[in-house]
Amino acid sequence: MTLLRLFIVSLALAAPLAAQDAPRLDAKMDLIITRLDQIAENTAPGAQAKKTVVAAPSPAPLETAAKAGIEAVQLNLNYVWMVAAGALVFLMQAGFAMVELGFARAKNSINIVMKNFLDFCISALVFMFLGFGLMFGTSAGGWIGTDGFWLSDHAGDDRLWPFWFFQVVFAGTACTIVSGAMAERTKFVGYLIYAALLAGIIYPLCGHWAWGSFGGAFGVGGAKGWLENMGFIDFAGSSVVHACGGACALAGIIVIGPRHGRFAKDGTPRLIAGHNIPLAALGVFILWFGWFGFNAGSTLIGNASIGRIAVNTTIAPAAAALSAMISMWFVQGRPDVGITLNGSLGGAVGVTACCANITPASAFVVGIIAGIITTVATIGLERLRIDDAVGAVPVHLFNGLWGTISVALFDQAGFNAEKLGVQALGTVAISATAFTLCLGIFKLVDLLVGLRATDTEQEDGLDFAEHAANAYPDFHTTEQA
Repeated sequence: MTLLRLFIVSLALAAPLAAQDAPRLDAKMDLIITRLDQIAENTAPGAQAKKTVVAAPSPAPLETAAKAGIEAVQLNLNYVWMVAAGALVFLMQAGFAMVELGFARAKNSINIVMKNFLDFCISALVFMFLGFGLMFGTSAGGWIGTDGFWLSDHAGDDRLWPFWFFQVVFAGTACTIVSGAMAERTKFVGYLIYAALLAGIIYPLCGHWAWGSFGGAFGVGGAKGWLENMGFIDFAGSSVVHACGGACALAGIIVIGPRHGRFAKDGTPRLIAGHNIPLAALGVFILWFGWFGFNAGSTLIGNASIGRIAVNTTIAPAAAALSAMISMWFVQGRPDVGITLNGSLGGAVGVTACCANITPASAFVVGIIAGIITTVATIGLERLRIDDAVGAVPVHLFNGLWGTISVALFDQAGFNAEKLGVQALGTVAISATAFTLCLGIFKLVDLLVGLRATDTEQEDGLDFAEHAANAYPDFHTTEQA
């Protein structure tokens, strides 16, 4: 710019001028130099940036608003994710029904549908009136919740509702595990009484010990249960849901006894074949599908962490199905479809507690061992003359124990012996408590209203004896026919 000024001044001096034009030229030269100085100031490096910074308003309010908007979107995404995952878990009710239907005889089909349908209906109601408060309400010493019953004083858009919905479908899952184990010889009324007591008292009690503080982020409770306070981890419920339900199933089949004709007088087991294995396989697929909501939904937030959980929920059941099939193939000389299907469910149960803190390689190992546990436990129960119609106890109780211990054994942060002790204590405490309480409940129900169907009713089928109906009217479905 300095060179430009010199050039213009030189031209002015070099031009021939009249004497009378000199004052006018001087004035023009002064004006040109002034304008050039202004242009130089405005075009200097950084000049415009400085003016913009000075003139522009502070960006802090905009940044704060943007951050608040992102947080609001994330919260809403979390709520949507909880409801969507809860819907997947609800679909598992259909999976349980299909598995039980397929593994049972045709003459009990209506009874099975009624049980699997009504136990969720009952669970939803008693969980609203009683169970949710006992599980997530203000804690009494870490043992039980004391408030939050019948949640009628919350606004329609309260953040509590997505959380409640996600929790009630878990209560229904724990309840319906028992149905399959006790299939084909349980009176309908006795089963409904059990369903109300499990969803209203037993499951919430065990759940409070491990998950008592989880409601704090949604406006209820907030204090840790005694197991949670010790550092016990059961991410999605290997113990709280599955071992609890499996222990109740074991208590039930001990009280009610085996199905008529299941064992000979000398104790030799007799095969009672299911009437529709493809239907059972469909049920397993539905359960596996719902398990993605069961495990990944337990994050309660919609972020990238759900990805690896879904991967682990794929790897463990797949590995378990293979190991269960191979192990039974080794024992009886042929691959067994029932054990293969149950093996995959055992793998899903096994990875449920640890799916968030292990790698897929560890999930593979968890699944392999879960499949072997399913096979060994199934054979063991049969030799003890304990009749589990669908294999619920091997799948849910034994693999629930295994999965909870796996949290410490395969933790990606490293093994910790103290943590292993806490995990073992927690899963045994939950299982033993559920078993003891349910044993008393089933004995009381059996005494008051009767729990076991008679041999004649079992021969005719519970569809006829309990519901006066036939699921397949165009076919003969009783052994007498």
